[in-house]
Amino acid sequence: MYTLREAWIKMHGCEPYKGWGGRMYCSETDAAITFRANMTQGYMAAYTFTLVTEGWLTIVYNGQELTLRPNDIYLYSPGLEVTILAAAENYHGICLLADEHMTIESPTVHDMVHIAFVPIVQLHQPVLSMSPDDAQRLAEKMSEITAYLHSTHVYKEKILQMLYAVFLLDLQDVQEKTIVERKVPQRVEEIFIEFIRLLPQHFAEHHDIGFYASQLHISVVYLSRVVRQVSGRTVVDYINQMLLMEASFLLRTSDQSITQIAARLHFADTPSFSKFFSRMKGLSPRDYRNAE
Repeated sequence: MYTLREAWIKMHGCEPYKGWGGRMYCSETDAAITFRANMTQGYMAAYTFTLVTEGWLTIVYNGQELTLRPNDIYLYSPGLEVTILAAAENYHGICLLADEHMTIESPTVHDMVHIAFVPIVQLHQPVLSMSPDDAQRLAEKMSEITAYLHSTHVYKEKILQMLYAVFLLDLQDVQEKTIVERKVPQRVEEIFIEFIRLLPQHFAEHHDIGFYASQLHISVVYLSRVVRQVSGRTVVDYINQMLLMEASFLLRTSDQSITQIAARLHFADTPSFSKFFSRMKGLSPRDYRNAE
């Protein structure tokens, strides 16, 4: 997947400013900028928070169209399948992006994964609708992050980490107030979110349900039941989707051979990988690469 730096350059052609560390960025956005995100959606190893401040934005998530309006916040997580479908001419928002590796290094990583996926678990969508006061508070935090990103403060990186943590806590507070009636028990929610946290780290090497069940200290049957209860999908669906996205990314952006990609993703052999890719994508790996 693209790092945040690679994704930004892919979308905009250059870094946002000289000396950018590539770990975090926050700025205002509009319709034209937002549509560029379709170039990297699903292939970006970064968490993104988009707060709508004016107009509307329509996305497609899991085959469902969702329209975001002022005071809504949309949460993108690495590997999430989302497409920007349409936007009002006057659409305006604030977008905060944090590289996945920066997030993993942060002491708030568990909170981050939890915050990103709770709306999907409990509301079946990566969107929260907030009160004007809550939206204003988050907007102020995002503006403060933007200011420090462009500052020369000697402790800028430490301050950004702290501001990011405060932003996440404020967002978690919004979730607790918004999701009053939970659709699934907390234990089920925690298991699903821990599975989602493990998946990006291990999907390339481990294609079997048993590995994830053992990491979570539960049975294969119970993990399968939890994932289906929360999402309506199977564990294998999630593993295969991550494999397909990474394979598509490598075929699109690298000069690695199909055999090398098959080995990198721990398929038994090249024919097994080609059969998997063709079944999932409707094109052979070679045809997909040539089409790009």
